[in-house]
Amino acid sequence: MIFSKMYRFRKITTKITHNLPTLSRSGRTKKDFHIPVSKEEVVQVIMIFINFIVLAAGFAALVKGADLFVDGSASLARKFNVSGLIIGLTIVALGTSAPELAVSTTAALRHSNEIALSNVVGSNLFNLLCVLGSCAVFSPVPITPEIIKRDFPFSIIVTVLVLLFSGGLILHGADSQTIGTISRFEGFILLIAFFAYMFLLIQSAKNDPQEDPGNYADISLRKCTVLILAGVALIIAGGQAVVSSAKAIAYFFGMSETLVGLTVVAIGTSLPELVTSIVASRKHENGLAIGNVVGSNIFNIMFILGTTAVLHPLNVTYELSASLVYLILISAVSLFFITTNRELSRKEGAIMILLYVGQLAYKIIG
Repeated sequence: MIFSKMYRFRKITTKITHNLPTLSRSGRTKKDFHIPVSKEEVVQVIMIFINFIVLAAGFAALVKGADLFVDGSASLARKFNVSGLIIGLTIVALGTSAPELAVSTTAALRHSNEIALSNVVGSNLFNLLCVLGSCAVFSPVPITPEIIKRDFPFSIIVTVLVLLFSGGLILHGADSQTIGTISRFEGFILLIAFFAYMFLLIQSAKNDPQEDPGNYADISLRKCTVLILAGVALIIAGGQAVVSSAKAIAYFFGMSETLVGLTVVAIGTSLPELVTSIVASRKHENGLAIGNVVGSNIFNIMFILGTTAVLHPLNVTYELSASLVYLILISAVSLFFITTNRELSRKEGAIMILLYVGQLAYKIIG
């Protein structure tokens, strides 16, 4: 279906390019066209090209927003003697996860359970494999003991908890529509656990102040705030532009709602994490970079899923349950990688990116 749509799109654009003068007033093309092209199809193609332009503009806003956001966040961390890791796990993670929150809560209110849950699962997979992998490919990422002993294992535990809430991978077969539900009560449990985790992080920051001036100028608190807010605004605007245009393009090529949620929406809403972490890594803010990834995953799985489940109980399909299992396995592999020499190497980063490309190709082709 997808490939046939892509083939027809190519044929239509080729004929429009070379035969615009031959379009008749009746809305049909002349007989010299091997494939008939209607005015409606011409409009669709034009809209797709507009969406590609919006997509490019969204990427530009994301990159600039991430640059401002990282500068403001890092300067804020230095000003209050807080480690980049804590800032990454809290302020940066919450800011870059804003698109996932907006998409999933909107989907839940519209009873689009598949997009609400698949967006979170797909975003977490993208964060682990693509974002963390890309950072390592640019430059090996040193890992702090707190990530290995506290934050990363915690993210795996809460993902297992969500799998148990969803009913687990019950062997109903791939054709089963629903195998379980994440209830409002379970959503409240996730929210309570999230706020408890945030409290522990704040206490940790108070008990372990950092004296690390870094490479950032001593700018005022007001300017830090302006940089952070401007960065968040550009990130959210860019993320929305990318998601809306990418969804339109994906639906045009015949992708299903679940596939769109696990791929296009998940990748689009995770672009803030990608650009923010890569920019942070290139500026040698490694704690902020990995804190952003792990913190975003925890925020997604606990706060966003908890909030959406409270708004409307989430039905879980076999496919989504299987994706949760895959996320847990990938998290375990990632934990193994970061524990070796307490560093994520370029080779391991490349492997993680290939794992993501492989599973993405499987979902699209399958």
